[in-house]
Amino acid sequence: MFMAKVIGNIWATKKDESLQNMKMMLIQPINGDKEKVGEPITAIDTVGAGAGEFVLYITAAEAVIPLPVNLAPVDASIVGIIDSIYVG
Repeated sequence: MFMAKVIGNIWATKKDESLQNMKMMLIQPINGDKEKVGEPITAIDTVGAGAGEFVLYITAAEAVIPLPVNLAPVDASIVGIIDSIYVG
């Protein structure tokens, strides 16, 4: 799992049939100090995250696991909302 900040919504009037009724978000990967790591990516939201929230996301083939379909063209899925980050 990785951490990111939700920086926006993505609206698509046409998308793969397996992604109908699923919300797409633009997320910025971050490290434990909330610093940007790499470029923003698109992720399917499975937990109801909103703009400005810090989230956990998964990538690769595992990104399809939390979706209600067996197969979908997805590379990243948001699977949790972070309440706080503590680096000690």
